[in-house]
Order: sequence, then structure tokens, then C-alpha cells
Amino acid sequence: MSSNADSSKMLAAIGALLLFLSFVPVIGIIGIILLFIGLKGLSDYYKEPSIVGHAFKGLIFGIIGSIAATALSSTLFLGFFTIAPATDGFLAAIGAIALTIVILIVAFVFYLLMAMNLRRAFNTLADRSGENMFRTAGTLLWYGAILTIIAVGLILVWIAFLMLAIAFFSMKLAPTQPYSQPYAAPPPASPVAGTRYCPNCGSPVDANATFCPSCGKPLPPP
Repeated sequence: MSSNADSSKMLAAIGALLLFLSFVPVIGIIGIILLFIGLKGLSDYYKEPSIVGHAFKGLIFGIIGSIAATALSSTLFLGFFTIAPATDGFLAAIGAIALTIVILIVAFVFYLLMAMNLRRAFNTLADRSGENMFRTAGTLLWYGAILTIIAVGLILVWIAFLMLAIAFFSMKLAPTQPYSQPYAAPPPASPVAGTRYCPNCGSPVDANATFCPSCGKPLPPP
């Protein structure tokens, strides 16, 4: 169990590090996959399904936001070369500005939802692992998503992934509890062999006595 958790921790750390280097698109995609696989393993290790649940929601919102932004950007690019030459330049510029605003709003909303769910996943992971750097990374990711409308937001997101990688590398996994043999109570002590009782008065007598010291009557042979 611990070895699987160590592997999940390393996968998540490498994934976060690749996201830190995500200026190369292919590296960013690989980083997302590794981060999600690592979070799934840690979610199983801590028996906390909300970690992978929030991470999965964040991943879905991020993908939807990227697809929407890409589709709208392609529409803007094609419209600039097909519609603009046939229309008035001023109207084409107004249309391009309006479409750009729509792209920014759609991307902003979905990236905000992505950051919100990832922050929840990292906060839960911080609570279970005791590594508070996860909480800091989630907070930076959240404020970075809010400030994506300006360049400083992207810088915060970039720093958040770096801190996330450091948190995964430095987190300590709780050792598994060793199995302890259940305590077995000793059997009750048996009465002392050789103890006799007088059949007449019930007083205890010596094993070799022939007369009861209490009532003076003879005792049967042992």
C-alpha cells in the first residue's frame, strides 16, 4: 500500500512539474494526465474520494474551457479573413472586439470553475497529509484564475504549479499501522489440588487428616 502511495506521489509531483513547464503544449498535456493519476492514487491511499472527485471536475472544466476558447479563437481567425474583406472595416473591428470579449468571458468562467475544484482537492489533501503547501498552491491557483484577465494571473498560476510540485516532493506519507496480536486473557487458575472439606461441618481440613479439627468427627479416607 505504501509503495503504491509513493508511486502516486511521484507521478503527481512530476505532473505538477511538467505543468510548471507547460509553455510546451505537449508537456502540459502529459503533466495533467500524470497529476490526475497521482491524485487518484493518493485519494485511494487516504480513503478520501473527494480528492479525485474535485480534481476530476476541475479537469473537465479546464478541458471545456480550452475547447471553447480554441473554437471561438478559430472562428475569430476565420471570420477575420472571410467576413472582414466583404464588410466595412469598422464593423469588422467591432465584431472582432465583441467576439474577443466573448472568448475571454467563456474561458474565464470555465478556468475559474477549474481552479475552484482543484483548490478544494488540494485543501483536502493538505488536511489529510499535513502538508500545508498544498493549501498555498491551491490559493495561488484560485487567485491566478481570477486574475487571468491580466498577465499577473498567469504568473500566479505558474508559481502555483511550482509550489504544487514542491509540496508533492516534500509530503510525508503516514506509515501503515503494524498488526498487533489481540491480547488473550490467561485462563482462570484451577483450585489447589489436595484441598479437602469435612463432610460433617464443611470446614477445610488437611489432605492427610483423619479427624476434623473443627467438629472432631472422623473423616473418610482420601
